[in-house]
Amino acid sequence: MTSLVASYAWCRHLTRDRARNFYYAIRMLPAARRDAMCAVYAFFRECDDLSDEGQADQRRERLERWRKVVRGAEPDSPSPGLEAFRDAVQRYGIPVRHFSDLIDGTLMDLDDTRYETFQDLYGYCYRVASTVGLVCLRIFGFDGRPETEKMAEHLGIAFQLTNILRDVAEDAAMGRVYLPSEILSEFGMSPQDLLAGQPGPAFGDLIHHLAGRARHYYELAEDLPGRIDPCSRPALLAMRGIYRGVLEKVERLGADVWRERARLSLAEKLLIVLVAWLEGIRCQVRQFLERLAR
Repeated sequence: MTSLVASYAWCRHLTRDRARNFYYAIRMLPAARRDAMCAVYAFFRECDDLSDEGQADQRRERLERWRKVVRGAEPDSPSPGLEAFRDAVQRYGIPVRHFSDLIDGTLMDLDDTRYETFQDLYGYCYRVASTVGLVCLRIFGFDGRPETEKMAEHLGIAFQLTNILRDVAEDAAMGRVYLPSEILSEFGMSPQDLLAGQPGPAFGDLIHHLAGRARHYYELAEDLPGRIDPCSRPALLAMRGIYRGVLEKVERLGADVWRERARLSLAEKLLIVLVAWLEGIRCQVRQFLERLAR
């Protein structure tokens, strides 16, 4: 059995290696919370890896077995990060249903990836991204209010829509079309057009329309940083800033997002992290002064 210290060390290494944008943000967390974020990231990465290789039935079987491991129904697992994951879940009181929901979302990618309506797509985004936000909320520490959890859900939707718009051409090359058929139809396109690599003359307008929807969900979550523990705010602000920056690049590219990947430079990421760190300090100073004035 992997020791808890070694398990956390493995999770930290995996996160640094496989999730650089994510790691930029969580480096600003206190050590214990940062380690917990690495542990749950390792779980998310495990889900992706289990769904990547072999026939669909084999991948489905591996994910269902992983679900049993997470629930504690099957204690043995070769994952070096499992001890750290279980420790983080217990320490921060994270509901196991969020991880089960994420596995459900990963299983959805094993079928033909097609969504008829935006509401259908929302359900997928909730499972693969909002669940992540709800898990992070527990580690960040929050005010416990249901409306705060709803904001975390909305931010997850915004993040996943950003990913979908950034990766639209890459996903189509793998046979996946996340853009809802009814919205494609409004712009004179079909999933088959994307799969054939021919998105159509109104593709840029479609990208801007869906980017507007993503911005709407960012706006619904605008007050979320003020509802979590002050020590966690810089990390959340950095995550939000990086994803918003990618969305802005997507919007500037428009139709060219089909040929060019929207990405932030290292300098742009570091600037976002610096601004988030300074904002976090500002919030803590303001709260300190408010307490003195009482």
